[in-house]
Amino acid sequence: MDHDHSYKLLFSHPEMVADLLRGFVLGDWVKDLDFATLERVSGGYVADDLRERGDDIVWRVRFGREWLYVYLLIEFQSAWRTAAPRRMWNRCCRRWSNG
Repeated sequence: MDHDHSYKLLFSHPEMVADLLRGFVLGDWVKDLDFATLERVSGGYVADDLRERGDDIVWRVRFGREWLYVYLLIEFQSAWRTAAPRRMWNRCCRRWSNG
């Protein structure tokens, strides 16, 4: 079974993303998010080898008058990889640099 696809399907629903944020993100500011405005945006980016990638889940939600972007990187690993935090950082940076 491909767990990545199952979780990506699960978190393709705004209600699940709202529950995830309410349940796991610490801080009083979460209650100020306008979950009625949750909107999925493209998770695509161009990789270093110039291949187009689209395997991340990105949502945006209103926080006051601003948009807050929620980046869900769902990737199962069979063991801890020391490079995992760096890979996540690189993917986030590529995503934002590609606009």
